[in-house]
Amino acid sequence: MPHEPSARAPRLRVADFSRVLAGPYATMMLADFGADVIKIESPAGDDTRQWLPPTDAQGSSTYFGAVNRNKRSVVCDLGTDEGCAAAWRLATTADVVVENFRPGVMERFGLGYEAVRAANPGVVYCSITGFGAGAGARLPGYDLLVQAVGGLMSVTGPAEGEPSKVGVALVDVLAGLNALSGILLALRERDSRCAATEDPDESTGGRVEVDLLSTLLSALTNQAAGTLATGHSPARLGNAHPSIAPYELFTASDRDLVIAVGTDSQFRTLVRLLGAPGLATDPRYLGNADRVRHRSELRPALEALLGGHPAAHWVDTLTDAGVPAGLVNSISEAFAFAERLGGAPVVELVSGEDPRRISRQVANPIHLGTRPADYRLPPPRLGEHAGADWLEPGGRNGPGAAAAADPAPASAPAPAFRPTPAPPTALRRTEQDLS
Repeated sequence: MPHEPSARAPRLRVADFSRVLAGPYATMMLADFGADVIKIESPAGDDTRQWLPPTDAQGSSTYFGAVNRNKRSVVCDLGTDEGCAAAWRLATTADVVVENFRPGVMERFGLGYEAVRAANPGVVYCSITGFGAGAGARLPGYDLLVQAVGGLMSVTGPAEGEPSKVGVALVDVLAGLNALSGILLALRERDSRCAATEDPDESTGGRVEVDLLSTLLSALTNQAAGTLATGHSPARLGNAHPSIAPYELFTASDRDLVIAVGTDSQFRTLVRLLGAPGLATDPRYLGNADRVRHRSELRPALEALLGGHPAAHWVDTLTDAGVPAGLVNSISEAFAFAERLGGAPVVELVSGEDPRRISRQVANPIHLGTRPADYRLPPPRLGEHAGADWLEPGGRNGPGAAAAADPAPASAPAPAFRPTPAPPTALRRTEQDLS
């Protein structure tokens, strides 16, 4: 059943020019908590509409659907004056603009930060790039490429095998979360300035810039810190941890499990339950540093003991005793596991126009006690909301007629900014611009 929406404070207006994953993920997170997100697409649509299989029951890309719920789609051909004018109107009446074109492309369309800010001083303008706006501006920002050049693949995969990417476009997701954080910080700063001046016309937004490479380097955390401190880059360890042992994948009699021992106390409990308490007093394994140093001897000793029972037996036994352990689940098993723990990991969105159009989605992982996420709209068809305006008749950044029904309309605040529309002239774009 669809999740019931709740009442909302005045909505943020988000003009979403982004495509693929990082930007759409950030804007979906905002949309889930009430933001009015208009997805501005080219006539060809977001690239991921064509990334299939798999598809849902309607034949639509599940990749696209994963990050585009609760949005309305309009088509603006930025190669035409009409398309630029429509995009300009949305950008100059929005609270937030999100884009992930290559640096300079939005400027060539007349939709860059300085132009939009001049007409809409309160805008928070977020740009997501692959490698920043400097020497890397022309490099294409694909997640696999960034995982490679950013060092993640060098520490991922078997020690004796080839470097590996992770199983999802993790850098894009992390960049989307960084963009979300930056947008919220900039909005908070804008609202604080507005409150301090007591004159909304004096309040200004700001620029948020996020790039995939910086996102990955930051996310390398302990691996990056160790490299900076020692001057030595870590090697691949497969599923083992560079600083903790035993903290890796093991094989029981029937299938794999992970054991994540983080303390000496947990290690003593582990080996007692495995029937080998003497390992806890073995000088090679007394402390964590000893166990890391003698990992190659410890692992086969533990795996020989684990082979006496199925993985589920060990997971139950160890978990009951406070030793972190778990099966290596498939994604379907992971959803079932979350449900058994009392979670609600899946939601269904039903189109108000066509009840047969149902989209099963992963629930938003953020839980705000008094403000649960709303699941209002399934991922939009390309141009499904042609001519759409902001849902509320007025807003912080100027007038706008409501053009679509909303399940939980909110009262709009008095206009705070006075955009002066001056739509740019269309420029011809290239495929390189859109990468």
